[in-house]
Amino acid sequence: MDKNTIIGIVLMGLLLFGFTFYQNKQYQKQAAYQAQLDSIAAVERFRADSIAAVEAAARDSALALSGIEGQEVAEGLSPDAKPIYKDSLLETSHSGEGEIITLSNDLFEVAFTTKGGQPYSAKLKDYKTYGGEDLYLFKPEMSHLGVQVYAGEMINTSEFNFTVAEKTDTSLVMRLPFSGGGYIQQRYAIRDGEYIVSNDLSFIGMENIIPKNVFSLDIDYSMTIPRMEKGYKNESQYSKLNYFFSGEKKPSDMGRSRSTSKRVDNRISWFAFQQQFFSAIFRAKKEYASADFDIKFFPEDDADHNLMTCQAKVRTDFQPGQHETVVPFEFYFGPNHYKTLKSYDQKYERMIPLGGSVVGLFTKYVIIPLFDLLRKFISNFGIIILIMTILIKLVVLPFAYKSYSSSAKMQAIKPEIDKLSAKYPKQEDAMKKQQAQMDLYKRAGISPMGGCLPMILQFPILWAMFRFFPASIELRQQPFLWAEDLSAYDSIINFGTRVPLLGDHISLFALLMAISMFFYSKLTTASQPGSDDPQMASMRFMSVWMMPIMMYFICNSLSSGLSYYYLLSNLITMLETWVIKKWFVHPEEIQARLKATEGKKQPKSKWQQRLEEAQKMQAQMQKEQAKKNGRR
Repeated sequence: MDKNTIIGIVLMGLLLFGFTFYQNKQYQKQAAYQAQLDSIAAVERFRADSIAAVEAAARDSALALSGIEGQEVAEGLSPDAKPIYKDSLLETSHSGEGEIITLSNDLFEVAFTTKGGQPYSAKLKDYKTYGGEDLYLFKPEMSHLGVQVYAGEMINTSEFNFTVAEKTDTSLVMRLPFSGGGYIQQRYAIRDGEYIVSNDLSFIGMENIIPKNVFSLDIDYSMTIPRMEKGYKNESQYSKLNYFFSGEKKPSDMGRSRSTSKRVDNRISWFAFQQQFFSAIFRAKKEYASADFDIKFFPEDDADHNLMTCQAKVRTDFQPGQHETVVPFEFYFGPNHYKTLKSYDQKYERMIPLGGSVVGLFTKYVIIPLFDLLRKFISNFGIIILIMTILIKLVVLPFAYKSYSSSAKMQAIKPEIDKLSAKYPKQEDAMKKQQAQMDLYKRAGISPMGGCLPMILQFPILWAMFRFFPASIELRQQPFLWAEDLSAYDSIINFGTRVPLLGDHISLFALLMAISMFFYSKLTTASQPGSDDPQMASMRFMSVWMMPIMMYFICNSLSSGLSYYYLLSNLITMLETWVIKKWFVHPEEIQARLKATEGKKQPKSKWQQRLEEAQKMQAQMQKEQAKKNGRR
């Protein structure tokens, strides 16, 4: 492992560690900010309740004075009841009890309630929670869908009991009638083999009830999503709220373990409440005009074992004055499976975190197809990861060979480097020493930049795996060796309490990965040139000690499949290095080459010429600076 390789590894580690540190800081700031917002919201709620109480008292007084009090204004109301709505049928619907009706196919079961004509719960048949219970994307009464519209008076459909007009095995039609003869209709339908629920919101015979100047509907959709996975930190980090602008390459998102809210004044096609491996998507086929989004995460010790509450208040266009106006929507209640989401051709798959442009392309067109191909023949996911790692290592071996052989050659010429260090011990001779080293590298056939290109080529692979494993639903609840779930951490020791940076457990795969990284760095830097150089000693300390420790803290709470892949990658890299050093690099030939070229002037590459020119300019500047300091 040469200097450039070490620098690359150190930079990677610092980036990962810095990102984790930044995320924790942002979470703390957001928590404090959210507490302030909650306090303000509590005051606003108290103020609103006070105003509502005053208005109710004034309304009661007005009703009493007008002689309405004591009259029976709608069928089913007691003589002492006061009407809330002017429409008698709305008044009756408001006091009605809801009925639960279920639609089911081969993939999921969706229950609806006539109270509000809305989804009531969604259970996925092919999945279980980490505890082995039925997996509900949202449990009964944990979802709210209300449509607000002005129909002679402001109404919210969630407050009324719809009547069932039609029911089949795959469809349900519910209606909210008005005294004028029209009605609001909610039609839901499902199909086998799909996680889609089509929804047509219709206004039939409402042209004389809804004013002609009403051009929009307000929809309030909220959902509380329960915890489903083993680790709270990993699950919350990959859970978020997405919203997609038509024509964009990927959706925008918010959340990722942080409670936040946002106003969007542009038109959007769909939004999604995304748990780590499952999502509820709500798409407007004619787009939403604007939206207010909010996401709040529950603490890890929440008594009801809930993960987060997501809310979307959206506005959609409405065409008044027609006998029948249909506003079409579409729900998706299902897994975050790449090919499943992609099959609906709405860019749903873009919300899966697979990396940026370069890394994402590698994940989508190499990692996922290779993973799916191996799954057709192998059922054990630990073996699949092993074979994937070997294949990837073989593909990049021609590029990595130059780096490994360069490292082996550097070890072979270490005695010559040590002689140069003894010949130029002074700091002012640093440029001469470096020039002599460059000449020595040239004579030995070593490229100083030999380790850079392989690191650059392998970094997208490492990052692609870093993004793929925690987000891959294929690994969910797949056991291997001692790990019961390759998508979560493998805890061999549980502390019962949270330790700063470490968490509440020790992951064995993460520990083995860090140990393998330590030994690999130890082996490749033990005989590296520049042992007396303080700068090189510091870099060796970072490579041998700090990098494995940082990587362990980072991976301890992440997917055990990810740590397992990094472990295999380190072991295979050590094997490749040993094979190259044993059979492909011959120190005696390098020594003979050095003797044969000793005293002979070697042609300089353009890169070396530019480097020497830069060194001369730097030395000249240092001399001029020293003269100025001497005059002072």
